[in-house]
Amino acid sequence: MADLDITQLILSEHDAFRRSFTEIEALTDAAELGRRWDELADQLEVHAAGEEEVFYPHLLQEVDDSEGDTEHAVKDHNEIRDAVRSVADHEVGTDPWWAALRGAREATVDHLGEEEQDVLPPFKEQAPEDLRTDLGMRWLAFRDAHDGARGLSGDDKDPEAYVEEHANGS
Repeated sequence: MADLDITQLILSEHDAFRRSFTEIEALTDAAELGRRWDELADQLEVHAAGEEEVFYPHLLQEVDDSEGDTEHAVKDHNEIRDAVRSVADHEVGTDPWWAALRGAREATVDHLGEEEQDVLPPFKEQAPEDLRTDLGMRWLAFRDAHDGARGLSGDDKDPEAYVEEHANGS
């Protein structure tokens, strides 16, 4: 089922993130800005953690020479997490808050583009459809289990240790 293909689910979330950033940048009410940003920040963490839990271990197994892309993606996730945390250091709606939010947007959008060009196409081409569908169902279950980033630490991961741990099917 193509609608449960993990690559399509990830792409759909990427589109939603881009829309959310654009919508947030159009807001002026501080309370609404804070609420919408908090929702997006949680969604970004669920997405990154979901990729690290469900998607990237299988990328390492299904796509030859994907260690570099995986390590880079985990580094990007850390950069996004750091950028998201930096937004919280400022009062909502102030110039420093907007600057931090734009930094988080830039880190996120750069990463999304890299995944869309370098990671998702080879996985879709090389991983069997039944695996992509199974991973899509696991992806949705992960998202449900961690709605609002429930149970996720948001801690950075060591990219090299992550690849080493998952490269051998661990």
